[in-house]
Amino acid sequence: MKNIWGKTWGILVLIILTIICLRIIIRADIPEDYTPVLPDSSIDNIIYPELNKNITIDGTDFLQSQAPVGKYGGELFISTIGEGPKTFNPCNSKDATSSSMAGMLYDGLLTTEPRTGEVVPLLAKDFKINGNEYLIHMRHGIKWTDGKPITADDVIYTYEEVVFKGLGNPSSMENMKVEGKLPVIEKVDDYTVKFITPKPFAPFLRQLSYPIVPKHYFKPYSDKGDSEFNAFLNPNTPPEKIVSNGAFKLKEYVAAQRVVFVRNPDYYKINTKDERLPYLDKVVYLIVGDTNNEILKFEAGELDLLSIRGENVARYKLKEPLSDYKIYNLGPDTGTLFLVINLNNRKNSEGKWNVDPKKQKWFANRDFRAAIDWAVDRKNMVQNVAQGVARPLFTAESLNSIYLNKYIKGHPKDKNVALKSLEKAEFYNKNGVLYDSEGNRVEFDLYTNAGVLEREALGVMIKQDLEDLGMKVNFKPIEFNSLVNKLSNTNDWDMAIMGLTGSPLEPHDGKNVWKSSGPLHIFNQRPQNYKIDDRFDWEKELDEIFEQGALKLTYEERKPLYDRYQTIIYNQKPIIYLYSPIRIAAIRKKFKNVFPTPLSGLVYNLDEIYIDNGEIK
Repeated sequence: MKNIWGKTWGILVLIILTIICLRIIIRADIPEDYTPVLPDSSIDNIIYPELNKNITIDGTDFLQSQAPVGKYGGELFISTIGEGPKTFNPCNSKDATSSSMAGMLYDGLLTTEPRTGEVVPLLAKDFKINGNEYLIHMRHGIKWTDGKPITADDVIYTYEEVVFKGLGNPSSMENMKVEGKLPVIEKVDDYTVKFITPKPFAPFLRQLSYPIVPKHYFKPYSDKGDSEFNAFLNPNTPPEKIVSNGAFKLKEYVAAQRVVFVRNPDYYKINTKDERLPYLDKVVYLIVGDTNNEILKFEAGELDLLSIRGENVARYKLKEPLSDYKIYNLGPDTGTLFLVINLNNRKNSEGKWNVDPKKQKWFANRDFRAAIDWAVDRKNMVQNVAQGVARPLFTAESLNSIYLNKYIKGHPKDKNVALKSLEKAEFYNKNGVLYDSEGNRVEFDLYTNAGVLEREALGVMIKQDLEDLGMKVNFKPIEFNSLVNKLSNTNDWDMAIMGLTGSPLEPHDGKNVWKSSGPLHIFNQRPQNYKIDDRFDWEKELDEIFEQGALKLTYEERKPLYDRYQTIIYNQKPIIYLYSPIRIAAIRKKFKNVFPTPLSGLVYNLDEIYIDNGEIK
C-alpha cells in the first residue's frame, strides 16, 4: 500500500508543480505556493497531455482523452496483498483493496484531475455552482454494461436511497452533512440534477466523486435493508451478472489467486481518433501473500508493476538501465502510517468491557500515551525499515498535504522523557518490569496486518522500544480482514499499526476518522446512533473544527482550523504517527501513456495506457 524511496539516492530535489486555483470551481482555495515534493528528475521530463475534452458524436457526449493514440490489446498484471476483495459493491467497500476493485467498475459524477487537483467532470458533462446550489448536467447517450441508459434517476437513487440512508459504508453520508443536515437533491430533467446544501459547503464538490450505481440493478437489494445490501455483490457474485459503468468489467475472481477485469467496449471515453477506450484487453490483479512474494513475481515477469520498498530501491535503480522496467519517484505517500491506541471505555452488547478496565485506565492517561510517543524511535524506523526512504511523521496530515501544520516539528526518541511521563502517570519500574499504581503489570497486545513486511518489522521495533520501558508487548500480526473486524466491530484490541489513505487537498475527507461519531473513529469507536455524550473535551473540539472547516470557503480561513486539529492529535496522541514513506514504483517499459503524478500515483489512467513492444497489431 505504501511505496518508498532509497537512501542511496535519497537527497530530495524540490520541483514546482503549479496547482491551478479555481476558486469558483472548487469553492476553497489551494494556496498559491503549493509545491508537492517530487524528489526525482524522472517525473520532470514527462510531457503531460492536455486535459480531457467533451466531444458530442451522434447525440452521445463522450469524454475525449488527449493522450497519444495507442494500440489495442494486451494485459497488465498488478498485485494486491492480503486475501483479496471483501466486496465488489462500491457503496459497501471499507478497505483499500475492495475500494480499488470497485473503483474499476464504477465511475462518479466528478473526479479530481490527477495533475492540478481541480475538480473535473467524469460521468457528468459539466456543472455549475450558484451559492449553495450545484447544477449537474449529465452526459447523454452513455450506458450501463447491460445497455440501459445512465440517467438522472440513477444519480437520484444513488444519493437518496444509498448515501443519504447510510447504506453500506456510512462514511459518505457523514461527510456530506452540513451542521447535521444532508443536502437535498432534485431531478431537473432526465439528464440534469441539482444538489442544494443547507449552506455553502467547501468540500461538497469532491464528495460528488462517489460512484453512481444503476437503480434498476441495486434497488431490489437496497429495499431489503442493510443486511441484504451489504451482501450484494459479494466476491461470489457471478461476474457476468454485474452491471457497471467503468472502463473495465469484472471477468473472473478466483479466491486468494486473482481478479480479472476486461475492457468495457461501450465505455464513454474515446481517443482523438474517436475510438473507444480503454486500449488494454485485461487488467489482472494477482493476490499475493506478502511483499516478498510480490517481488519474486515481478522478477519472474508475472507482474508488470511493483511498489519498491526502501531496502530494494538501490538494487532496482542499479539494474534499471539494462532492465525492461522504468522506476518513478512519486514523492511522499498521500496516506499516513501510525500506531493507534484503543481509548474505548464502553461495554459491548453482552455487557462486557470491550477493553480490560485496567488497560482502559492506562490508555486513557495522556501521560501514558506520551511515554509511548517518546519511546518510539522513528529515526531507527526510517533508517532500518524504510532504508532512509521516508521521513519521520508527527501529524495527522501527510507530508504533501497543503494543510500540513508545519509548526509541528516533532522530537527524537528520548527514553528519559518517556520514563518521566510514566512516573507522572503513577507507573513504577521494579527490576525492569513496569507496574501501574495498583500493582498490575503493564502488558497488552499489539496488532498489525500479516504479510506486509514493513508493518511486521515496525511491530518488532515498537515492541522492543516499549519493552525497554518495562512494558510487556504481545505482538500479533493477523490477516487484514480480521484486523479490520477487530477495529471496526468487536473493539477487542489494545494497539495496532495501521495506515489510512488520504487526500493532500481536502482534510474533510478525514471527517469520518476525526468526528466522534465517525465510522472510522477507530481510537474510540462508538456504536451507530450512540447517544451518551462521553467524549473527551478534545474530541468535542475536533467535532467543532470539522463542522466549521467545511463552512469556510477559502484556504486562508480553513488553514488555522486544520492546523489546530493536527495540534490536538499531536498533543493528545490517540494516534502516534510513525513516518511517511516515499513512493517508488517500477513499471515495464512496454507500457505507454504512463503519466505519474504525486497526487494520483502511477497507473490512475488505466483507460489510456497501452502496450507498444512490437507484438500487438
